[in-house]
Amino acid sequence: MSRLEGRIALVTGGARGIGRAICEAYLREGARVAVADRLEAEARETAAALGPSAMPLALDVTDRDSLAAGVRAVEGAWGGIDILVNNAGIFNMAPLEEITPEDVRRQFDVNVAGTLFAAQAVVPGMRRRGRGGAIINLSSQAGRRGEPRVAVYCATKAAVISITQSLALELAPDGIRVNAVAPGVVDTPMWDHVDSLFARYEGRPPGEKKRLVGEAVPLGRMGRPEDIAGPCVFLASDEARYVTAQTLNVDGGNWMS
Repeated sequence: MSRLEGRIALVTGGARGIGRAICEAYLREGARVAVADRLEAEARETAAALGPSAMPLALDVTDRDSLAAGVRAVEGAWGGIDILVNNAGIFNMAPLEEITPEDVRRQFDVNVAGTLFAAQAVVPGMRRRGRGGAIINLSSQAGRRGEPRVAVYCATKAAVISITQSLALELAPDGIRVNAVAPGVVDTPMWDHVDSLFARYEGRPPGEKKRLVGEAVPLGRMGRPEDIAGPCVFLASDEARYVTAQTLNVDGGNWMS
């Protein structure tokens, strides 16, 4: 039997990059998947490409009404949610003197509050069903350490690790496991954006920072979205039934803990 046979998953930021790879991996393992994304057209395209066990879901993690409506839609169609993957996230960087209140609010709204409120929307249904569940939060190696000009993003991803630990302890009596994955540098459209920001602030030609960070990884390359999806399958499966409150580094050896 496939490892996620009969499970229902909601993946935020599921239309592309790491989120899409997680959706694909969950479907291969027998789950049904709600591809939830603020980019509604891309969510529809991804779900259509993935087949009948995938449902597109227009969802904004910064809007609690949107989260509640999305969870109701999945529960109405499929009866409940067994797995929540909090993958939606944004990145920006700036030197200290250029950080704005608006940018701080936006990154914390998506990366931190979005993680909390998505869990808040999903957990009541998990409790009602009495089957437990799994929540997987996407942190980052940036949540393990500071980085120049990335103070706000690093802080949001450190907060995700802390939230993971707190929610895991709170939800353990309900049989709901909460874990996180901390990717390193992963070759996605988001990293193209990151590279462009490094080009601006470090005076590098486009693509150079991306090449350099890949070469610096102990395993010798940037990660691929599917490298992150495999650990997310494990953490959602019964193989991880005794694993909670943990953050798994998936970064090619960049961070050792």
